Amino acid sequence: MQKPVAIVSYFSVGAYDTNTVDEDKILSQVLTDLDIQNEIIPWSAPDEDWSRFSFLLIKSVWDYFDFYPEFLDWIKHIKTLDIPVLNNLDSILWNSSKTYLLEIQEKGFPVIAGKLLEKGTKFNGETLKETMVSDTWVIKPLVSGGAKNTLKIKANDWKSQEQKINDLLQKESFLIQPFIKEVAEVGEYSLIFFNGEFSHAVLKTPAKEDFRVQHYFGGTIATIQPTAKMLDSCQKLVDEFASDSLYVRVDGVEVDGVFHLMELEMIEPYLFLVLDEKAIPNYKKALKARLK
Repeated sequence: MQKPVAIVSYFSVGAYDTNTVDEDKILSQVLTDLDIQNEIIPWSAPDEDWSRFSFLLIKSVWDYFDFYPEFLDWIKHIKTLDIPVLNNLDSILWNSSKTYLLEIQEKGFPVIAGKLLEKGTKFNGETLKETMVSDTWVIKPLVSGGAKNTLKIKANDWKSQEQKINDLLQKESFLIQPFIKEVAEVGEYSLIFFNGEFSHAVLKTPAKEDFRVQHYFGGTIATIQPTAKMLDSCQKLVDEFASDSLYVRVDGVEVDGVFHLMELEMIEPYLFLVLDEKAIPNYKKALKARLK
């Protein structure tokens, strides 16, 4: 009897999937249509025997950053089982810390990378004002998602947030990035690729007076057709850093007509599968190529 495929998800407590379509179920139906037996299993399911699966598809491990040490242990355990995993575990490890943005920037790509604030260090806004070319900053954990512990502060008012930031730095490392006004004024673009090929794209626009584009903070989402220039920029990023990925979502913003990367989502991106009629067929084609 053929072993089933595991769609790897998480135990939902409503924190990151409010008002979303359940893409785990969509993926399950796609696999069923391909005559591939499958089960949806949280990555942190206690005592799960992962060796009973023929393949693991990482889909919605949306709380991995809340339990990062445990998630790293889970990856270590899965590696010992020698089960095929998509996206592959080395890509997931690389992508799990936002230091990858600094690496991409070092290779010459336009990136809103920012600067590293190491765990245990003291926050010094005066020093940062000399090098951060923005009057507003965004501070986010190196390992995070869903805008968790993300702060927006004025450069000239950093003292009012100093204690809060230093308290956070005692627990983990952060990135500090220049606030990009285009995110609030226009929005953040997301281009989705399957097996390295462009599938579809959306524009995520934050709610008025906010800077977070996530839907659970009031953001709105609309399908778009990217310009040839934007698509070319994203394709080059995918070719360089995600050529072996089943899926990748390229998030970014246009500044003076140039696409700047904000996130290269290779672990658990929401793929907006019901917003574009091409999305599910493209995903199905990519899965068929990988699993059949």
